[in-house]
Amino acid sequence: MDIYITLLLIVTLFIILGSGVWIGLSLAGVAWIGMELFTSRPVGDSMAVTIWGSASSWTLTALPLFIWMGEILFRTKLSEDMFKGLAPWLEKLPGRLLHTNIIGCTIFAAVSGSSAATCATIGKMTLPELKRRGYPEHIAIGTLAGAGTLGLLIPPSIIMIVYGVTANVSIAQLFIAGVIPGLLLAGLFMAYTIVWALIHPDQIPPADQNMSFLEKLNASRNLIPVVSLIAAVLGSIYTGLATATEAAGLGVVGSLIIAALQGELSWKNFSDSLIGATRLYCMIALILAGAAFLTLAMGYIGLPRHLAEWISSLHLSPFALILALMVFFIVLGCFLDGISIVVLTMGVLLPTIEKAGIDLVWFGIFVVLVVEMAQITPPVGFNLFVLQGMTKKEITWLAKHSMPMFFLMVAAVLLIYFFPGIITWLPQQMAG
Repeated sequence: MDIYITLLLIVTLFIILGSGVWIGLSLAGVAWIGMELFTSRPVGDSMAVTIWGSASSWTLTALPLFIWMGEILFRTKLSEDMFKGLAPWLEKLPGRLLHTNIIGCTIFAAVSGSSAATCATIGKMTLPELKRRGYPEHIAIGTLAGAGTLGLLIPPSIIMIVYGVTANVSIAQLFIAGVIPGLLLAGLFMAYTIVWALIHPDQIPPADQNMSFLEKLNASRNLIPVVSLIAAVLGSIYTGLATATEAAGLGVVGSLIIAALQGELSWKNFSDSLIGATRLYCMIALILAGAAFLTLAMGYIGLPRHLAEWISSLHLSPFALILALMVFFIVLGCFLDGISIVVLTMGVLLPTIEKAGIDLVWFGIFVVLVVEMAQITPPVGFNLFVLQGMTKKEITWLAKHSMPMFFLMVAAVLLIYFFPGIITWLPQQMAG
């Protein structure tokens, strides 16, 4: 009986989503149908209490602040300064300026929190410059597609906040846990670029004029604002001086100071950043509210318990369970965005994960990493959409040249499984 109820709710959800209804309203609608048909609990008061509870969570206040910080920095000269500061140091590395995509995305991810914003901001700055200098378009776009996903993994990450709220896990621990895996993935992307450049040396343009060490140091002063902001936000969390929410407030103040020092803090930029952050947060908050109500409805119907019992009856090893979930999330990622995937599945999957003895902080980073893969898988790969708008290339062409990055992410999942300390070591060292 339960399998038929599950199928009915899933089919209903996809029908409503396919008709163009907003995701948050679709989730709430399916929850209402499920409770009305299959439980005796009054629906109205359940919906009101659940939606109010999810919307008034203090933990969630970090989310709009980090989004606003990213929106402010999006409108500054930060990305242009990063290129000026990084380029001189990369001339001797195989692949040369192709690495500006990866390092730039890694740095901007630490002040953005959004994969799409990271991809768009760095892409607007690097792609025209790399094309002008004669770098192959396909490798430049492919590395950007992969590196742009680091906006989800390197803290502060919007999706980590959503997972932390949904799974009742410390957001500060999740943030710190994402640092080493994020740097690991960036390292894998750079290693691939180096190998590609060594195999195709004829496709890499010659180096520009050599700069002295002092000239390189002088160019690096452009990195001071963004490095200072990253140190302030992540350092305050790691040392226990600030919670994630307080660090987000610090990040907003720091980004406003950077914008003012760069002469970019006009009233238009300020209001545009505030409006942009409000729109994005309202969309996410509506999805979270609908998902919280759907999770409650599923709990009353008993679907999470029955699914956990069914998965347990399969007697999967932890490795087989992780592989199965990786495939499951990748398939979901072909149709839904990352935040929707997290809020839709966590209520159902977490009992099973806890029963399997998997650490919830480790699982959070695993989920973020797999959702990153979904950012570059068609038909709903958000980074592919961003790149399509910037380059006017076909989605299939973009997906094809992003595939090496996808397989590197699979390799990263295997690495964090066999060496879980990559994720768990840093949170264990946190003060407070």
